Amino acid sequence: MKNRLPRVPSNRQIRVGEMLRHTIANILEKNTLINDDLKDVSIIITEVDASPDLKNAKVYTTRLGGGDMETVIDGLNNIKSFLKREISKSVQLKFTPDLKFYEDKTFDEANRINELLNKPEVLRDLTKK
Repeated sequence: MKNRLPRVPSNRQIRVGEMLRHTIANILEKNTLINDDLKDVSIIITEVDASPDLKNAKVYTTRLGGGDMETVIDGLNNIKSFLKREISKSVQLKFTPDLKFYEDKTFDEANRINELLNKPEVLRDLTKK
């Protein structure tokens, strides 16, 4: 059994992902009342990972100020056909990717690491010489 390394995204995947990120953010900014789950919620699109064939895209998002992300993710997944239609109007691609929304947990992980690094026993070990 071969041990495979994760595939590195191509420049095109990165470029398309960034273009989709900006487009989705602009659509959500202009259409805040699309879904009750998204009403009065500030959403940040942190990253979009396009598949190698550009037919699918994982959209990572977080809520400004924190809060319940489950309803936000559900709301975004419920309006993905609307978003796909709007994307197709403003982005020139052979296929408009199918979108799947996920909670971006990198900020939570960064906070957890920061808390660990600020523990007295860790600080003590870091300052020893």
